[in-house]
Amino acid sequence: MGDPIQLKDEGNKYFQSGDIDKAIECYTNALKECTDKKVQAVIYRNRSACYLKKESYANAVSDASKAIDENASDIKALYRRCQALEKLEKLDMAFKDVQRCATLEPKNKTFLETLRRLGGEIQAKLKTTFSTDSRVQNMFDILLDEEMDKEKKEKAANNLIVLSRDDAGAERIFENNGVPLLLNMVETGKPEMILAAVWTLSGMCTGHKARAMAILNMVGVDKICSIMALDNEEIALGACNLFQCINDSLTGGDSRDYGKEASLVLDASKDLKTILLALLEMIASKKVSGHGRDQALNLLTRNVPRKDKKEKDHSKTLFTIDHGLKKILKVCGQVSELPDQLPLTENSQLIASVLLNKLYDDLKCDPERANFREICDEYIKSKIDPNNMDKTLHAINAISGLLQGPFDVGNSLVGQQGVMEMMVALCSSERDVDQMVAVEALIHASTKMSRASFFITNGVSLLKDIYKKTKNEKIKIRALVGLCKLGSAGGDDYSLRQFAEGSTEKLAKQCRKWLCNPQIDSKTRKWAIEGLAYLTNDADVKDDFVEDEFAMKAMFELAKSRDKTILYAVACTLVNCTNSYDKKEIIPELVQLAKFSKQHVPEQHPKDKKDFIEKRVKRLLKAGVTSALAVMVKADTAILTDQTKEMLARVFLALAEDPKDRGTIVAQGGGKALIPLALEGTEKGKVKASYALAKIASVSNPEIAFPGERVYEVIRPLVSLLHTDKEGAENYEALRGLTNLAGFSEKLRTKMVKEKALPEIENHMFEENERIRLAATECMCNLVTCKEVQARYLEDGNDKLKLLILLCGEDDEKLQIAAAGGLAMITASEKKLCTKMTRVTAQWLEILQRLCLHTNPGIQHRGLVIVYNMLNSDDAELAKKLIESEMLEILSVIGKAEDNPKRQNPIDVARTCLVKAMDLGLIKPFTSPS
Repeated sequence: MGDPIQLKDEGNKYFQSGDIDKAIECYTNALKECTDKKVQAVIYRNRSACYLKKESYANAVSDASKAIDENASDIKALYRRCQALEKLEKLDMAFKDVQRCATLEPKNKTFLETLRRLGGEIQAKLKTTFSTDSRVQNMFDILLDEEMDKEKKEKAANNLIVLSRDDAGAERIFENNGVPLLLNMVETGKPEMILAAVWTLSGMCTGHKARAMAILNMVGVDKICSIMALDNEEIALGACNLFQCINDSLTGGDSRDYGKEASLVLDASKDLKTILLALLEMIASKKVSGHGRDQALNLLTRNVPRKDKKEKDHSKTLFTIDHGLKKILKVCGQVSELPDQLPLTENSQLIASVLLNKLYDDLKCDPERANFREICDEYIKSKIDPNNMDKTLHAINAISGLLQGPFDVGNSLVGQQGVMEMMVALCSSERDVDQMVAVEALIHASTKMSRASFFITNGVSLLKDIYKKTKNEKIKIRALVGLCKLGSAGGDDYSLRQFAEGSTEKLAKQCRKWLCNPQIDSKTRKWAIEGLAYLTNDADVKDDFVEDEFAMKAMFELAKSRDKTILYAVACTLVNCTNSYDKKEIIPELVQLAKFSKQHVPEQHPKDKKDFIEKRVKRLLKAGVTSALAVMVKADTAILTDQTKEMLARVFLALAEDPKDRGTIVAQGGGKALIPLALEGTEKGKVKASYALAKIASVSNPEIAFPGERVYEVIRPLVSLLHTDKEGAENYEALRGLTNLAGFSEKLRTKMVKEKALPEIENHMFEENERIRLAATECMCNLVTCKEVQARYLEDGNDKLKLLILLCGEDDEKLQIAAAGGLAMITASEKKLCTKMTRVTAQWLEILQRLCLHTNPGIQHRGLVIVYNMLNSDDAELAKKLIESEMLEILSVIGKAEDNPKRQNPIDVARTCLVKAMDLGLIKPFTSPS
């Protein structure tokens, strides 16, 4: 390994140069080799300093303590431990360490100042603790006083919730008998009291495993389930959030270091299993409200399937399938028109389908999938009964649920003997409910083109017959959607139209008519959008739809309604209207070859060309599409699947194509809505949303486009677009967006550095593409005022400064302005860089002279500012070298020029440079002859 002293010295060098990881590695290797206790203590003390820099405070305390164990008077180790303990909020222990330091060195100002500051903080904390305890008690007194007025109660409830979100506040509530008092609030049965109690408990459970476990055991899983089961949407959502906070804290959401106390924080697996079983019981219970059932399904969707397929453990999924699959199918099979059904909302069955899909998708191997299919098969067979039509309807509706979730499973059930015949028989039934369930199942079964072609030959006449004969609008509209779906089986391929010319337009016209009819209930009007989602594959239908502003606005209003099952259909329709789906590149040579070999060649509709698409986008924006999208994105439910998010991202990207439209998107809340789409969803969806964000960020005022703290969330998606695997256009827009944000505030610049944007921006400064290279240089120009960026330019062993100087010598004037601007600002902030400039490249003087002689006053001004910075750098040799060169003549010519408003800035700076040179004694004042 090596000599411990040598390794220690190497570690010291790495530490001084800022390479903390290498320093830690050297110190760790030195400790393995070292046997001398005193040397070990020094190495531990040094490694403690490294951990402080890395913000690994628990490790810093541990290493400093080992050094102090060897030498109790090691003042550096004591002070480092004090700093780390303060960061860990262990103020009393930190105070003892700095008190010892001040005893050893009574005149040290740093120790005395820290001692005074920590003393003040401890006093303030004690004062706050005592006052908080009395405030907590006062709040509960107000809330539980029957005679207290409503306004005071609301204020006390809000204060309690806010206090619980702060860790210290949550601890005060917990220690002051808070949990039993919160349960007393729940027992009052008043919705506002229950809500306040639930949100307070959520705050107390967030990010604290030990406290979350204690609260779960004090309140009880059954109690939280009974709260969630209430028929109140807000309370159900609050209880769902409480379960989620508990789950997050028990499964790794608690990042605090418990140290020796870790063993006291019990294993949470038993509690997590109890919660899972309770949720599975809830979804099939008649005692649970529709809202409660939705939230139970949402919790299962969020927490059971693996978030990352690389994780090996999927035991929760297998457990849920074995103990709850039939219960989920029971929800899918409910028919609200029949008696004795489970209470459901309009979203319940689609949430159940999404859960089924995620569970099936999480399975690893064929035997597991076969088990899933067998359970489904067994359930459906147990429900099909020719003598009991209601049971059979339940089975067919359950199959519909599977077809909307794991399609292959539902498809295999439809293909079983007797099922299709049963669906056809139900279509001919006299009962409206039978026809409705059967038609819906037929619609879902014809999702794939191969099955659609089967239905075109067998099902079209059946659906047409139902459409013509039924007087029930609900059935009529569903039959129409079935026809719409079959009519669009060829996608946007103009040559694969399934129906005769004009038929799809007629179907679409009828859909628009139903959509705009306020007399029809929203659940039925939703099916009109389903129809349009299929029919808008046809460009004639798209054009007709965007011409009908009333129909567009009706769709947007439905998209904003509480029924979220509509989201996918609206997203599909918008993707079709904006042509934002993936298109295969058509190579003319291959088209000719395909025609020659008599192969099918997809044809583009004339109205799918660029100018038609642009007109459609403008009409959608005018009708208010952005505000509808913003509401859709906020849907806090499993129904907003990753695929739906991707489609919404595609639509946003299409809308943001024209820079003139981006102000409209921002004004209607599009900037804020894009952030969650860029952070969560499919990889492709995140890239599309990030690209749209970049387009908006590049031309908008960040304060307006992303108000408040949201602006900091924009950085990560934009930085992700800088990677070399992304398209050049994406790189370019991301750089422009970051340039705009970097010019806004120091906090944003620091955030960019933390998100590791610097190496990516520097890579693009080497780019051959002139636009990307310019955008990267402009971005760096805005970043150089950041202290952390300046520190990196000061580091040895990189070409950052050299690159900036060489870019100043390029012929592109915009590039020169950006590079010279960056160089002027960074040399003004860090004088040492003026000297470093002369070391990194021999061309520095030549490039600087070219800048100062440039005909563009903006470039000339920047060059002269750099010269002034070098004269003002406290490096006498550098100043002398500059004045002894041709630079003096250049400064004299510019400085002696007559005042000129167009070139006044460079003239003024040149004169300032000459005055500085005189002050330094490098030139004598000019005197006129007597």
